[in-house]
Amino acid sequence: MTNTAARLGRPVTVAVLAVGVALGGATSAGAASSASASAGASASASASASAAGRLGPYGYGGVTLGMSAKQAQKTRRVVKKFGGGGGCSGWDLKAHPTGEDGVGLFISKKRGVAVIFAPKGVRTPEGIGIGSTRRQLEKAYPHLRTAASGYPVTTVPGNRRADYVFLLSRGGKVYQLALSLKTQDCVN
Repeated sequence: MTNTAARLGRPVTVAVLAVGVALGGATSAGAASSASASAGASASASASASAAGRLGPYGYGGVTLGMSAKQAQKTRRVVKKFGGGGGCSGWDLKAHPTGEDGVGLFISKKRGVAVIFAPKGVRTPEGIGIGSTRRQLEKAYPHLRTAASGYPVTTVPGNRRADYVFLLSRGGKVYQLALSLKTQDCVN
């Protein structure tokens, strides 16, 4: 993979394939409904913390996991990039456009905001972001596990209904980070 393809904002196809493989696809609709409701209920508590430049535990930049497309639009912080032909639509955060072929987040018709990609320079509350090493991941997230795809994944501290998914370069550094509902149905 080239450096261009490894950056945020790379073609949507690469982002969907890489994160989809890492996340392992969708799970049951019943669990998704409760995850969406819980994420929405705690949205206001986390919105101010997320707006400060931290990804998680419930969202980023005033957009929270589980928000419907309509709720996300009302924040005036997102712009739609492409429709939801497969049940999900691609969006960007206005403050962090990804370019013509990229997306900053996916919104599911069933589950609401399902996946948020970390913009460059943004870190988790534990200090992990683009450029962090595998060793730093293991120190910040002692329960880090490896998905079937081979990518490191961990349950988000403070939000058991979400995961952080880390894509690592061959050199062992994070080149992409996503906050995702465990029940997301946008990437597989």
